[in-house]
Amino acid sequence: MTDTAFTAQDIAAFLQDHPGFFDEHADVFATMQVPHPHGSRAISLGERQILTLRERNRELEWRLNELVRNATANESIGSHLAKWCSRLLSENDAQRVPGEIALGLAEQFELNHVALRLWNLSDLAPTGYGEPTSQDVRTFTDSLKTPYCGTDTDFEAAGWLDSKPKSLALVPLRLEADGPAVGLLVLGSDDPERFTPEMGTAFLESIGQLASAALHRLNPASPKA
Repeated sequence: MTDTAFTAQDIAAFLQDHPGFFDEHADVFATMQVPHPHGSRAISLGERQILTLRERNRELEWRLNELVRNATANESIGSHLAKWCSRLLSENDAQRVPGEIALGLAEQFELNHVALRLWNLSDLAPTGYGEPTSQDVRTFTDSLKTPYCGTDTDFEAAGWLDSKPKSLALVPLRLEADGPAVGLLVLGSDDPERFTPEMGTAFLESIGQLASAALHRLNPASPKA
């Protein structure tokens, strides 16, 4: 007599190749005991399958709830963004556009600190948002191809804010997509998790594009982006 040793893979392959096995041997299915996934006692195979299905259902429910939360958050962001854009479009005085950019963002998105500096715009007043900025700031802003997000708040531009934030976003403004920067938008928060290096910047890029488009009113001779 020859002893035949079956591996776990052999048994799994057999059951996959014979899906009717437990129908034909219902008594085996009913009496088979397996370890409880969260305890030391043994349970029936049927009970184990029920537990597995419940765990999968909980995971699917968690994923669905996460999708709903994200959808709700995106809807809220879209609504606030539309209100901010409406303020920009309805402003008749070009000189007040920078204020609508900065103050409108602070109001719509509940930001603790917002600052804006602009340069090289023909109709820009030399005070307020047009106050002189250092060449270091302008060079740094030109180097930003995407917005910066993080907790490093030692940038020179962070000093424009009324107090030191816990996290920071720096958004370069350009009249043309590949053109030189004409301004820097500084968003600060007292929440260190508001702007993190790991977060996506697509929303901030949209903010920068919309704000930049509005700034064409302060440089009427420039080509439209």
